[in-house]
Amino acid sequence: MSKETTVPMAKQVSSTDGAGWSWVERRIWNDRMLAALVNGVKGGKWFSLIDKVWRPSTLAGAWERVRANKGAAGIDEQSVQAFEAQAERYLHELSEALQDGSYTPQAVRRKEIPKGGGKVRPLGIPTVKDRVVQTAVKRVVEPIFEQLFEPTSYGFRPKRSCKDALREVDGLLRDGYVHVVDADIQSYFDCIPHDKLCAQLEQIISDGRLLALIQGWLSQEIVGEMARWTPTQGTPQGAVISPLLANLYLHPLDVRLRERGYRMVRFADDFVILCRDAAQAEQALAEVQAWMEEAELTLHPDKTHVVDYRAQGQGFDFLGYRFESGRRGVRDKSRKALRAKIKKLTKRSCGQGLARVIARLNPILRGWYNYFKHAFKWELFVLDGYVRRRLRAILRKQEKRPGMGGTHADHKRWPNAYFARAGLFTMKEAWLLDVQSR
Repeated sequence: MSKETTVPMAKQVSSTDGAGWSWVERRIWNDRMLAALVNGVKGGKWFSLIDKVWRPSTLAGAWERVRANKGAAGIDEQSVQAFEAQAERYLHELSEALQDGSYTPQAVRRKEIPKGGGKVRPLGIPTVKDRVVQTAVKRVVEPIFEQLFEPTSYGFRPKRSCKDALREVDGLLRDGYVHVVDADIQSYFDCIPHDKLCAQLEQIISDGRLLALIQGWLSQEIVGEMARWTPTQGTPQGAVISPLLANLYLHPLDVRLRERGYRMVRFADDFVILCRDAAQAEQALAEVQAWMEEAELTLHPDKTHVVDYRAQGQGFDFLGYRFESGRRGVRDKSRKALRAKIKKLTKRSCGQGLARVIARLNPILRGWYNYFKHAFKWELFVLDGYVRRRLRAILRKQEKRPGMGGTHADHKRWPNAYFARAGLFTMKEAWLLDVQSR
């Protein structure tokens, strides 16, 4: 904040006051800054933030977060472990470089991650040093953006999660908002216009050196296996700062729909708009299309549509779930992904004992259940049967007998109780326990 900024001091705001600021980094956001955050700063813009970034305490806290997240090495091939060996020296160098203006981000290593159906998701991997600085900047500016963001936005925000977004969708459906705009932004993270995004940043932050840092990350050179280029749009998926910038760019859409009375639930670039009738849903879609054109973004033509959640054959996917025919199930893609993991761990020729296979399966099954336990129960129970059939096939192989473990004789020889005694996690038992505890 500059000397011109007026900061009301009548009310001392603690880290847990009102809006729930307990998550902020208190080494950066003291009571005076929080008061300015809650009550507003002069002109609505924030000045002199870069000095908060280069503080040794800020960089040390950022490094702690990067170390906890681990992650791969960037283009310089320096691993988190290698950085840790001389962390004190590297953090001092970063602090000095940020102060004297000599800090320059290195190129981003591009890696393609398979996402099913023969498609890949491009992932940008900054160097460890750049991840530390990006984390420091994020911890400085995130509370400023959080004060602006709408409650309809749930993705990559403090104290918010997928489950919160799903609960909101569930509640709206139960209240009769059954006509849904299911929208998908085509290649969103790769298509955000830099000039428009920077213009939004400049409306909030007037610290030129901090803005230059962010602009530098947006234009970082990208190095793939066979090419290298400088992007003119988009934010690299995998960069620490990208989700925050992506949320900022969609913030005007959140405001626009709220002002027009629409009920939207958004998780990053994945969002649905829930309406009481089909006509309202069509109007909402038209509003979104108009905004997308202004924002130089495109809705995916094959993945954007208006549906009636109650009708069979319609419905929509959101955050791994399938909402259709008045019921909440598991998205087909999510179910297939789990089956693929199970299949990989339960090959008949794996050469491992039953106890070891179960020990590897259980964390995956338990985690999957904890996320999807609100789906239609029979979908969960069917997966239990699939797991046991795969295990029976392994047992047959160990006895040098052919077969896939699906016969009545196999079930009789190794009943469900046999696997329960062996410690296998089952979704049915977990579901019954959850029902009893409600």
